[in-house]
Amino acid sequence: MKIAIGNDHAGTEYKLAIMGLLKSMSIEVMNYGTDGTDSVDYPDFVHPVAKEVEEGTVAYGIIICGSGNGASMTANKHQKVRCALCWTKEIVALAREHNDANILSLPARYISLPQALEMVKTFLETDFEGGRHERRVEKIPCS
Repeated sequence: MKIAIGNDHAGTEYKLAIMGLLKSMSIEVMNYGTDGTDSVDYPDFVHPVAKEVEEGTVAYGIIICGSGNGASMTANKHQKVRCALCWTKEIVALAREHNDANILSLPARYISLPQALEMVKTFLETDFEGGRHERRVEKIPCS
């Protein structure tokens, strides 16, 4: 499995820890995020992740910024992207089960690092339920 990850300055610590987790799970990681803490513009690091998901070159994306909002809004501009801003592992599970989320947006300033790692695990371990949710997911894109 291959995953793209991107972050702004608020998410560097979280990204590095998540990359370690993913590598320990034998998951290939494409790093589009900053490795520093100097202020940067999140769209510069989110668009490449969303493009990889949109084109199907990665299975999933993970994006991290301070609130998760700007990153999520940016990612959701791409067709075929269903980015979910999540703050608990329960919300993550529902985003995968009901919405077939393919990008997870994490709010680094509002969740702990251990919480973020649990959320990533939940994101990867939870399958889309399909069924009644499938027709709803099919109605999400504007064509």
